[in-house]
Amino acid sequence: MILPHETASVPLPRPAPLALDLIRKYSIPGPRYTSYPPATQFSEDLAALDPAAALRADNAPGAGPLSLYFHLPFCETRCWFCGCNTVITRRRDAAAEYVDDLAREVRLTAERMEATRPVVQVHLGGGTPTFLPPDELGRLGELIHRTFRLAPEVEFSVEIDPRRLTAAHVAALREIGANRASLGVQDTDPRVQLAIHRLQPSELNRQACAWLRAAGFASINVDLIFGLPHQHAAGFARTLDEVLTLGPDRLSVFSYAHVPWLKPAQRILEQQCPLPSAEEKLAMFAVAHERLTAAGFLDIGLDHFARPDDALAVAQRAGTLHRNFQGYTTCAEASLYGFGLSAISATADTYRQNHRELAAWRAALDAGALPIERGLRLGAEDRRRRTIILRLMCDRRLDYADLSRQLGVEFSTAYAAELAELEDLRADGLVRREAGGLAVTPAGQPLLRVIAMRFDPLFTATPGRHAPAI
Repeated sequence: MILPHETASVPLPRPAPLALDLIRKYSIPGPRYTSYPPATQFSEDLAALDPAAALRADNAPGAGPLSLYFHLPFCETRCWFCGCNTVITRRRDAAAEYVDDLAREVRLTAERMEATRPVVQVHLGGGTPTFLPPDELGRLGELIHRTFRLAPEVEFSVEIDPRRLTAAHVAALREIGANRASLGVQDTDPRVQLAIHRLQPSELNRQACAWLRAAGFASINVDLIFGLPHQHAAGFARTLDEVLTLGPDRLSVFSYAHVPWLKPAQRILEQQCPLPSAEEKLAMFAVAHERLTAAGFLDIGLDHFARPDDALAVAQRAGTLHRNFQGYTTCAEASLYGFGLSAISATADTYRQNHRELAAWRAALDAGALPIERGLRLGAEDRRRRTIILRLMCDRRLDYADLSRQLGVEFSTAYAAELAELEDLRADGLVRREAGGLAVTPAGQPLLRVIAMRFDPLFTATPGRHAPAI
């Protein structure tokens, strides 16, 4: 049978303006730096973490704004590429039970928080948040509004699976204040969809966007993945062109991370056909960069693209872009509080992650305890290096004088060894020295993670520990 994507003759775009040889040379597995130290460094030594003391410190008088994350782990079926922490079930009662449990966790946490702190960001992630029926979404929204003080201009985002979305879901989400949506699309080629166990006709994507726009959602993001079975540069170009007709405000174009030792379901993908080679993945990345920048999107960093008037692009120009466990964000000064299975919280000097198994998470709540499994208390040097890596990942440059003020040390002296280790990157044109600082060049931007690794003394190139940079 000839599938629709195989019949069209779509010319490949001209080569993207990327330094492909340098990407081949330097692209090695490493952290994504949604945190520093990364989550691979978290410990189950809760006595050293002292979560109660961490909450008291973060909620001292004058505490700043909040960002809230709710992990809603349920999916009806498993996508074989997925690396998220999910619970596969078709039992709808699971949603109501889970919202009940979230209410218990929120109550236990709120008792230890300063109630007047404004919430500037809310994110519902998963799993599939729209697994929850509309009435349960409404009940979750009521819990959030009853417990926290949402700022008037709060960014309230939700991840959406167009296959599970109804008009009633959209209405319920707007009713509770959601104003941003992220659609999981991955690829529009039916062959790829069949191979990854995610059949999703393009009409569902168009219907979802139409409903969201009509309801007044201010921003729509689309998630795509390259490196899946049956993908190649020409086919991914068609996916990009089709997705652009949806008029997204942002796109996240992720490199597929094949980690079957962590996610056994991914072994099924190996049975479909050979996964794209590193060269084929690089060609797809080049196509994405060319197509999206030609369409007017700005390369924010790593896998994020945004229109010039989007809040991420505005924050990057203003030097206020931030990065947390949800990726790039505009809420730099907010403490992140995560609720639900496997959710991560981040304050000035601690990270806390909830239990990753549903039974253990619920058992902690039954005992009246915060359901924390592991975490990390940052030392002074951890905090300094976090600032350095964060500024690299967000600003693509280092201002030595500004960093000296922030870190309380003379930056170029304290980190002279790390700066010297950048010489090979400088010689290859990935970074350049400037008066009073260091800048990542356009050629180096796809390798931000690799540049950041040079300031990470904890990084070791352990096979299987991290996904490749591209």
